[in-house]
Amino acid sequence: MDILKPRDAKDVEDAVQGALGGGHTLDIVGRGTKRAIGRPSQSELTLDLSGLTGVTLYEPDELVLSARAGTPIAEIEALVAASGQELAFEPMDYGPLLGGPPDAGSIGGVLAANLAGPRRIKSGAARDHFLGVTAVSGRGETFKSGGRVVKNVTGYDLCKLLAGSWGTLAVMTDVTLKTLPRAETEGSVLLRGLDAAAAVRAMAAAMGSSCDVSGAAHMRRDGWVTALRLEGVAPSVLHRQAALDALMRPFGKTEILGVQDSRALWRAVRDVTPFAGDARPLWRISTAPTAGPGLAAALCDAELIYDWAGGLIWAALPPGQDTRGDAGAAMARAAVAAAGGHATLIRAPAPVRAAVAVFDAQDAGVAALTRRVKEGFDPKGILNPGRMWAGV
Repeated sequence: MDILKPRDAKDVEDAVQGALGGGHTLDIVGRGTKRAIGRPSQSELTLDLSGLTGVTLYEPDELVLSARAGTPIAEIEALVAASGQELAFEPMDYGPLLGGPPDAGSIGGVLAANLAGPRRIKSGAARDHFLGVTAVSGRGETFKSGGRVVKNVTGYDLCKLLAGSWGTLAVMTDVTLKTLPRAETEGSVLLRGLDAAAAVRAMAAAMGSSCDVSGAAHMRRDGWVTALRLEGVAPSVLHRQAALDALMRPFGKTEILGVQDSRALWRAVRDVTPFAGDARPLWRISTAPTAGPGLAAALCDAELIYDWAGGLIWAALPPGQDTRGDAGAAMARAAVAAAGGHATLIRAPAPVRAAVAVFDAQDAGVAALTRRVKEGFDPKGILNPGRMWAGV
C-alpha cells in the first residue's frame, strides 16, 4: 500500500483531491495506535498524518488549545500539565491494549474516536471539549467549523459530527479544544469482595451523593475491588473522603488509597491495563449500569472490568471460549440485545473483524441517515471506506 505523508494542511487537500481524481481510496492514519479497531482497511493508499504536528495556540488563561491533528497526545498532555491544566475527558491510551507502545496516539485520533476515560461520568467525552476544527472533506474541499470558545456554534456543529466518525467523513488537519485546571490531589475509597450487583448499588449511591465522585469502577485487583475516586484541593478531598467512607460503610469495610496509588489505579482502569499484552477477543459494552450485572452474567466466564459506575463493561473472552470463531460476537450481541446498549469489538484478528460486525448494526432509519451524511461529506466513498460498516 502506497503511503502519502503530507507536511501541512494544503498537502492534505492535494492528496484527497488526487485520490478523488484517480479513483483511489484512502486509509486515514494519525499515528496508528487505533488502526486495529474497526473492519480491516480496504484502501489503496494510506494518508499518514503523523507529519502534521505542533501546538499552534495555547492560552492557559483562556483554557483553550489548538494543535495540528497528528500532534502526539502525550506532548499535549505534558504541555498543559506544566500549566496546571489537563484534558478533563481523560482520553484512554489504546496502544498497549492493541500491542503497541504507550503514549503514542495523536490528538486527531483521540477526537476521531471520541475517547474518554473514567472521568466520562463527570466531565463528558472528547466531543464535549471539541471546540473547532479545520478539515478536508471527501470532496477535496477544506472547511472550518467552530472556534475558540464554547458558545460559538451557528448552524451545524460539525465538531460533534466528526467526533466518533473514525475518519470516514473528513480528514482533520487542525483542532481546537478546551483545557481545564488539573486537580491538586486525589484519593480513592475502596470496597473489597462485592459482587457485581452490590458494586453497582454502591457506585450508584456514591454517584448520587454530594461527594462529587470523578471515577467509579469495579475490577479484579487481588480479588474484586470497587473503587471510587475523589479529586480537588486537599481539604475538600479529605472532607469528601470522610463523607464517602461513612456512606459506603453499609456495603462493607472501606480502605483509603493515597494519591500516588490512586493515580496508578485509575490509569490502569483508563487504559484497561489488565487486558493488555494478550490476544484475547475484547469487547467494549455500554449499557445502563443497573443492567450491567445481568448482561455480564450472559458472557459466559469472560473476564470483566466495570467502569463509568457500571455503565461501561470491558469483557475479555477466556481462552477456548471462542468456539464459533467469531470472537464471541453472537454471545455479546445477544447479551446486549436482551439488556439494552451497544457493543464494539475492540480486539480480534483481521479475518474475524472482516467477517463479523465490529460496531453495532444500525436500524434501517439510522443506517439511511448515516449513508446520507457519508454521501454529503464523501460522495465517492474514498475516506476509510468500510471502516465502521460494510459499504459505508
